[in-house]
Amino acid sequence: MNELFHLSAPWWHFVLRALLVYVMVMVLMRLSGKRAVGQFTPFDLVLLILIGNAVQNGINGGDNSLTGAAVMATTLIVLNYVVALVIARNRRIEKWVEGVPVLLARDGQVFRQALRRELVSDDDFAEALRMNGVNDVAEVGLAVLETNGHISVVPRKRD
Repeated sequence: MNELFHLSAPWWHFVLRALLVYVMVMVLMRLSGKRAVGQFTPFDLVLLILIGNAVQNGINGGDNSLTGAAVMATTLIVLNYVVALVIARNRRIEKWVEGVPVLLARDGQVFRQALRRELVSDDDFAEALRMNGVNDVAEVGLAVLETNGHISVVPRKRD
């Protein structure tokens, strides 16, 4: 029973491992783009599961104790809280962590280069238009890829 709670390394190893893996995964997710985060497909779900599995040993270092799990889970929750707190108070860090909205179309003109750069397919863009009641690109006043990966569409004002 004692082995359930016995750590295989000092507690601070788990905190350091969790911190480093958290930062690594955050950077990789940020580099992957908004669409990878905002529009989950079955492929994205598989990727998320595999990333979790891939980094598991990096965090726990082979330790399977309940104490180690508690230390790591607590560390990750505290890290997440600290990141949210820092983002709420520092605009520069917020932009780096969350990104900035990207203009995809304005006044009926689609910015194809922005679509390609942000990995938004024509089908995804057309779906976003339909979901916002816009049937034709000419009706678009503004289309923006938000920081959460969703596409906001504002129809043109009709005279």
